[in-house]
Amino acid sequence: MEKSAALTTSPSTLENKPRGLKLFFQRLVQQRMLVLMSVPFVIWLVIFKYVPIWGWTIAFQDYQPGLKFSEQQWVGFKHFKILFTDETFSEQFLRSVRNTLAMSGINLVLGFVSAIALALLLNEVKKVAFKRTVQTVSYLPHFISWVVAAGIIQTTLATDGVINELLKLFGVINNGQEILFLGKANWFWGIFGASTVWKDIGWNTIVYLAAMSSIDPSQYEAAEMDGAGRLKRMWHITLPGIKPVIIVLLIMNIGYLMESGFEPQYLLGNPMNVDYSENIDIFVLKYGLQQFNFPLATAAGMFKTVVSFVLLFAANHVAKRMGQDRLF
Repeated sequence: MEKSAALTTSPSTLENKPRGLKLFFQRLVQQRMLVLMSVPFVIWLVIFKYVPIWGWTIAFQDYQPGLKFSEQQWVGFKHFKILFTDETFSEQFLRSVRNTLAMSGINLVLGFVSAIALALLLNEVKKVAFKRTVQTVSYLPHFISWVVAAGIIQTTLATDGVINELLKLFGVINNGQEILFLGKANWFWGIFGASTVWKDIGWNTIVYLAAMSSIDPSQYEAAEMDGAGRLKRMWHITLPGIKPVIIVLLIMNIGYLMESGFEPQYLLGNPMNVDYSENIDIFVLKYGLQQFNFPLATAAGMFKTVVSFVLLFAANHVAKRMGQDRLF
């Protein structure tokens, strides 16, 4: 019976393979312009994203610049053990992991809530001129480099800056009691979260506004006829309408939890707040590259990438189990 079943199924399998290949090449020819347009991106992806993975081998070597690859000494997971157990580096590395996760979590929560809230409010604005003005004003900070943005933030939060002047104006503090905001270490996460929201809130609303534009207007008209106010229309129509976009973006952002940034921490950080501002990227720069400890820097970067990969697939799997939209 097994032989006969194999004989009966093998011809169909052989027929399906040429059919599948034929269909693939037909689609390839039909979509040749799209394929040609994607070729530069694929080349860029291979050169800058996949070829550098070869450099991960440094994490498993006592790497010596100038020696050939075959002459390097392989040490296994020695540098990963140093990250977590060595007295010199483990404390700083674990602190940088904590700061990275904390700042990424704050950025994730504040970024999502503020962007969705602004998109909901803009969607309800009927005056086109006012809506466009608000959008333009909120978009502009995104196009400012972090170097300029950090200068603005430092000037604003300085002892003679706008914030301290307002606090004195309203009687919260007196002359001589000015607050050095960036000198208070445990305030850094909040300053970072507020700065990131200010810089990116307008840009992050673009996707949500685009998703809202695809919602059928008749749903709003029917809800209004049934007596639903604006808040109820937002809750029962707008939010469910953009739910797939929210979930997909949430999954993608969870995959970036180990990427809290580099420029804002590097530019706003100082010796007084280093315990809260130093993340993994700064650790790699400070204890790896600047000290020419390339294996340690590679091990820290590899750890960050692997954890991000696991978080992305875990978030996608959870969304799949819950029956929600997902990346793949």
